[in-house]
Amino acid sequence: MPQQTSDGHGPTLVYANFVSDLALGLEASEVLDRWAEQAPRKMWLLGPGDVLLTPVPLSAAFHRYAAQLLAVCPEEMTAVVVPPRPGASMADAVRGAGLMDRIRELAQERPGIALLPTALDSSSVGFAREVGVPVAPYGTSGPTTQALRVVSSLNTKSGFRDIASTLGMRVPQGVVCRHADLRTHVEEMVEKYGEVVLKPDRSAGGHGMSFLSATQSQLPVAGPGLDGLWVVEERLEVAHSVSIQFSTGPRGSVMAYSGEMRTKEGSFIGYEAPLRGLAATAADELEQWGTKLGDHLAHHGYAGPFSLDAVVTHDGTLFANESNVRRTATTTPHAMVTRLARAAGLERPAWLLGRGRSAKTYTFMEAVRLLEDSELAWSRERREGVVFYMDEPVDGHTWRYAVISGPEDGRPAALEARLAQAMAFED
Repeated sequence: MPQQTSDGHGPTLVYANFVSDLALGLEASEVLDRWAEQAPRKMWLLGPGDVLLTPVPLSAAFHRYAAQLLAVCPEEMTAVVVPPRPGASMADAVRGAGLMDRIRELAQERPGIALLPTALDSSSVGFAREVGVPVAPYGTSGPTTQALRVVSSLNTKSGFRDIASTLGMRVPQGVVCRHADLRTHVEEMVEKYGEVVLKPDRSAGGHGMSFLSATQSQLPVAGPGLDGLWVVEERLEVAHSVSIQFSTGPRGSVMAYSGEMRTKEGSFIGYEAPLRGLAATAADELEQWGTKLGDHLAHHGYAGPFSLDAVVTHDGTLFANESNVRRTATTTPHAMVTRLARAAGLERPAWLLGRGRSAKTYTFMEAVRLLEDSELAWSRERREGVVFYMDEPVDGHTWRYAVISGPEDGRPAALEARLAQAMAFED
């Protein structure tokens, strides 16, 4: 009998629809396909009887590795590869690949199964209806049009700025405009603030973001997904980039975790939890803002996960940046950390996500054996270690990993330093 996943749903049809117009227009297929390469991490959500629909294949080695750490028989975790189609939603890709009958069969074999999408968009809701399954956690009634509308709005920078101001959040000074008017607004903002940040209205992971000043004034070129609205904001002196994750619904909003984002030129490259030092001083206000946002979402019919991203300046002031009303880059790894830590009796794990480029090329199992030989691999007995939460990298060098330990200060960083040495990371 299928058991519940870490999300509390079971059985589950995990729908890795990274290719969605929620975060970026479908016309930006090259960027979306690159994001979709992270789909294998969704394996960590599966339990016995669950099914993963993924746009990229999973290696047999990674499949076995994830199943072993989760203590699930590999044959009880089903993965169906849906080859992506440029400019098409994942639902259209399923239809184009002739997989609808196969997925209906898998669903019918699992009474009570529900769809768990990465992004709740109209396409995923239509897909669930066509397969004949509900969307988790909405039940048979499904999400309302109002819920889809608020999700779409709050995955834009402009929509978030409007709501943030209404809810009393502090946001950077800025203006929303079309690409044709960027020059005028950038010049005005640079004159006033010295440096500005340009953000496409609908984007994620730092895609399309740029920083301009009086000496660096080259505007971004309009292109796929970048020819609509833009936000021009003052550039703050950022000490820490932070985020907080919630789950919301009819019963209210509950904080799941918070942490500090690792960024490079505005792009997300890692995460550390829980918040510490100066970043932790903003935790209470960040949670208050997140609760207000969650209540707003629930009032409009949304139920599920969302995150609030913010920055802390050097004087400790918190500014809200954006909301992500979908499963984010940390949602699934956190579920993995929670499952592994709970099985080991670790109540308050500290964890981080990182990536490193090894000087040498490794296969997935070669890298796993290296962890084991270095006594760095996750151990239930030691209640700490490293997990490769993604499959073997396409280039054989760039590894994404999670480090999990007890709550003592500095332990994840110490394990990460040993990992960097063992794998001879170049940076």
